[in-house]
Amino acid sequence: MSSIILRSRIISSSCSSNIINRRVFSSGVVSSSSSNPSKETIISSQSILSDQSPPPPPPPAPEASPQVSGRKGWSFLKYGLTAAVTGAIGYACYLSYKCSYEEVNEKAKALRAAASYTPSEDASAVDKYRGLLYSAAMTVPAKALESYLDLRRLVEEHVLEFTEPTSDKLLPDLHPAEQHVFTLVLDLNETLLYTDWKRERGWRTFKRPGVDSFLEHLAKFYEIIVYSDQMNMYVDPVCERLDPNHYIRFRLSRAATKYQDGKHYRDLSKLNRDPAKILYVSAHAFDSSLQPENCVPIKPYKLETDDTALLDLIPFLEYVARNSPADIRQVLQSYERKDIAKEFLERSKDYQRRMQEQRQQGRFWRRFVMLSWNLIDHHSMRVSLTLSCY
Repeated sequence: MSSIILRSRIISSSCSSNIINRRVFSSGVVSSSSSNPSKETIISSQSILSDQSPPPPPPPAPEASPQVSGRKGWSFLKYGLTAAVTGAIGYACYLSYKCSYEEVNEKAKALRAAASYTPSEDASAVDKYRGLLYSAAMTVPAKALESYLDLRRLVEEHVLEFTEPTSDKLLPDLHPAEQHVFTLVLDLNETLLYTDWKRERGWRTFKRPGVDSFLEHLAKFYEIIVYSDQMNMYVDPVCERLDPNHYIRFRLSRAATKYQDGKHYRDLSKLNRDPAKILYVSAHAFDSSLQPENCVPIKPYKLETDDTALLDLIPFLEYVARNSPADIRQVLQSYERKDIAKEFLERSKDYQRRMQEQRQQGRFWRRFVMLSWNLIDHHSMRVSLTLSCY
């Protein structure tokens, strides 16, 4: 009985061991089979990640510069120099606008004296040191001002070539036998002629009515000069066509004018003639001349067919030439910028009327005197006859 029980226990233990071994083996197979897909999945995911570009590394953190204070100092110096140069240029522009060259030169004398400081022998060491230090500090501004004056002088010399007349004597000396002759200065545009432009025909120049008779008649009494603000390439050919008989002695163009305030002015003081014997006839006389006391205004010519302004002015100009006043400027001042041709005509009529009245009064007084003398003679004859009877 006991043997049977022992045998059954041995068989049950062996069976249980076989079952355990089978379970362990099956679990190992399952685990191995289940672990393979995970490995493949990991490998495939790694291959996918390996195909993509790796992310960029993060930027390095900025390192603190050890020369921050030095850079700030250099920036301050740079901006300071820029401000100083800008201020110097602005001050130079202000001086150029406000002061003339002579005024700036006068102000620069004090700066030159400060730059050339020499201490006296009796001065103390501290005063000498201060003086030398101040002189050294003023040397750079003095040199800069000297450079500015040199540059300004050169610029003004070049500017004067375009703004001032080409010469102080635009005309040659007058012949001694013609010192008594008056000078008649004539403008071109709207005075002797009119220039017009139209699209279908371009530029055309029209002579003013009566200009030929005007030039021919007054050339007997005056030295005639054309003074225009146009270029000589325009003035010369126009005058050749305008004056084929050469009544005009001289022609002056834009190079002989003075450029001022954006306009070209006629400077009659540069003509090398006596200002008391110059008459300037122009349609824009007071606006184009620097000597308004010599101006004779005339109506502008705008292609009017009934224009007689030049012919109306001949009597006045002839009267001036024949009577030769000491100073024509006083004569022109008496007209007070009126229409001289009309005013002269009215004055002439008034003068003739007064002369006629004086002649009539003179005739009356002459008759009265003659009658008085006749009465006196008759009375004296009667007295003499009476005395002879006694």
